[in-house]
Amino acid sequence: MIKYNLKCENDHEFESWFSDSNEYDKLDKKKLLECIYCSSNRIQKSIMSPMISGKKLNRDSFDIFDQKLFDDKDKLIKLRKYVEKNFEFVGNKFSKKVREVYYDKKNKKGIYGTTTAEEREELAEEGIDLFSIPWVSKDN
Repeated sequence: MIKYNLKCENDHEFESWFSDSNEYDKLDKKKLLECIYCSSNRIQKSIMSPMISGKKLNRDSFDIFDQKLFDDKDKLIKLRKYVEKNFEFVGNKFSKKVREVYYDKKNKKGIYGTTTAEEREELAEEGIDLFSIPWVSKDN
């Protein structure tokens, strides 16, 4: 069994269990998935991450995973800090702001923020390339 976080075209978020990842794909292809709030059948998977609980985890006592996991997390945290220091955060206004930067060739301002899947597709159709970064929490 696998649990996915799902989101409809109206930004309603909910969870659902599937027998495996292929089951989600089959149901989605046949338009059999439906939002539990508004009955929309335009559903997509949202970002999800596994949760691990137990004693406080640290590099020395955590031998289940490869050291590479911790190294990768450190690199992502450094990347996040670099972006936060050198780019302007524009939040959910990103698609509007990135168009302003893209179409004003004199403006070379670096920005970061969030988009919906639909906004991302529209930007791609306009030839605006985006780069997604896994946003790792600095706290844990």
